[in-house]
Amino acid sequence: MSDLLHDWIVSHAAEAEAFLAALVRCPSDNPPGDCAAHAELAAGLLEGLGFAVERHVVSAALVRAHGMVSATNLVVRHEFGPGKVVALNAHGDVVPPGEGWSVDPYGAVVRDGWMIGRGAAVSKSDFATYAFALKALVETGARLAGTVELHFTYDEETGGEIGPAWLLAQKISQPDYAIGAGFSYAVVEAHNGCLHLEVTLRGRSAHAAKPETGADALEAANAVLSALYAERRRLAAEISAVPGIGSKKLTVGLIEGGINTNVVPDKVTLRLDRRIVPDEDSSAAEAALRGLIENAVAGMDGIAMEVRRVLLAAPLTTLPGADRLSRLLCHHAGAVFGEPVSAVGSPLYTDARHYAAAGVPVVLYGAGPRTIELANAHRADERLDLADLPRATEVIARTLADLLSPG
Repeated sequence: MSDLLHDWIVSHAAEAEAFLAALVRCPSDNPPGDCAAHAELAAGLLEGLGFAVERHVVSAALVRAHGMVSATNLVVRHEFGPGKVVALNAHGDVVPPGEGWSVDPYGAVVRDGWMIGRGAAVSKSDFATYAFALKALVETGARLAGTVELHFTYDEETGGEIGPAWLLAQKISQPDYAIGAGFSYAVVEAHNGCLHLEVTLRGRSAHAAKPETGADALEAANAVLSALYAERRRLAAEISAVPGIGSKKLTVGLIEGGINTNVVPDKVTLRLDRRIVPDEDSSAAEAALRGLIENAVAGMDGIAMEVRRVLLAAPLTTLPGADRLSRLLCHHAGAVFGEPVSAVGSPLYTDARHYAAAGVPVVLYGAGPRTIELANAHRADERLDLADLPRATEVIARTLADLLSPG
């Protein structure tokens, strides 16, 4: 079976590249999150491979509540026979391209064997990886006991609540195992959680000639920032016991406020990102951070503060059964890539956590370079080494064949 899968995947590598290029050329930036057109394109491409595609349109009200414009979740199911259900999940929404690109971010330009384009690595590549792995199993006549599902969703960049979480909550899918998009030189079985807080500091405006008559919200923000950056330095020494995770992280990513140069600022807003490691309690981390912020402005006259949670994504930890997925993926990745592949943690956070929250054993594996830095993930000139695409596809196909083996 391994030789049949290898030969089929190699012979269809150009088709898989064209499939991926078509996805990259269709923008699906989130924000703004108007992704229905991309979902329809992807559905058409999947139907062109012979799959029946379910289109699950999320209601406009729910989409707006999650800060998006449109979202359609795609589900493909192929039943080989009675048995377990394995879901393969990748997301088609991408961060906006930003500046600094050497080529058109939607051009799917191939240079020196790398496809460059937004989403080429994260994670439109795994639309191709998973679809062609399933197609290879079907076309080579694999005799399996179970069902493979493709879950292609469109809200990972805003939390996954109306993508994988919605599919599971609506019981559109009830898988026994799941594999999520990842990079092909490691199997990821744990990852960070993430807390986003918005801090609003309100003071009282005043003329710059008489600043003492106001309450300076920017001065209060400065106190908060000083406390947060001191905390960031402290957290850098707290290392997770999970290999690959590293230390706890804290970043202030957005700041806005003020009225004019000659006016004491009456309002300043900060948004911050706190990465929560797998061996950490999310609630305790949030409570400690809120306390730090409150203490920073305690006693400042005329200053009011509001702290609002924007996002709390739990860390991914290994569930019973996930070790079987990890062992199979590591074994086949080592054989296909010709080097040892191990299971590690990742400092990112992903939609895999939604499967784990539903009790589904899940790990991450898919096409991509060795590191997110090499992929330029979320940066200009995001790229995928096209040699990795068929190899990762073969790893997934061989893993599914073993996982659903009738024996």
